[in-house]
Amino acid sequence: MTWFHASDPRPNAAVRLFCFPHAGGAAAAFREWHRAVPPGVEVRAVQYPGRAERVREPFVDDAHQMADLIAAAMRPLLDRPAVLFGHSMGALLAYETALRINPAHLIVSGRRSAHVPRPGIVHTGTEDDLVAELRRLGGTEPELLADADARDYILPIVRADYTLAESYRSRPAEPLRCPITTVIGDRDPEVDPGNAGEWAELTSAGFALHVLPGDHFYLAARRAEVIDLILTAAGQAWPSNP
Repeated sequence: MTWFHASDPRPNAAVRLFCFPHAGGAAAAFREWHRAVPPGVEVRAVQYPGRAERVREPFVDDAHQMADLIAAAMRPLLDRPAVLFGHSMGALLAYETALRINPAHLIVSGRRSAHVPRPGIVHTGTEDDLVAELRRLGGTEPELLADADARDYILPIVRADYTLAESYRSRPAEPLRCPITTVIGDRDPEVDPGNAGEWAELTSAGFALHVLPGDHFYLAARRAEVIDLILTAAGQAWPSNP
């Protein structure tokens, strides 16, 4: 069972950056991030059960249970400061994990604040409904959605992840003692600066909001800018040759 992928393990890194994928996503979404960070940062991407090399493991469709499992697996890696980054569904899982481990910084992307209920019924829909949702948000190659074998692999993952995201309700908790940085795309249909700013209510430390050009998957085209924001939040100098 492998919870964290490290494309470039760095035993002497000063900071570990843990990246939480979006609904339907996998650790491979962050495969190349290690190339854009300085030697003092080690990138660890979270691999949720039920996909990639964990495809035979049962899905976890409860956010609190998932965060318990991730935090338990993460503890041996907390011998140095941890920074958590999560996009979309990954943002709420990063937040729930942060409640359990007290990281140095939490960066949340493409999602409204975790304490604001956001119920939905996408997870109860037909396969065509799931495909329509993926097409609405973008981020999935149209060729994959048109391929029957690919759909058979992707759609159960998406349904489980949407079950997790749409059934999630935050529980009463003390504000985080670490700062929160929020990043969104200016054309994201899921979130705007107003409701993204509500993440500030979940921390007793600092808060910052950044809006970049793009839709829900703005970070695909703006990876360098996103990583720059993360490194600034983590207090790391931007490398001269990313």
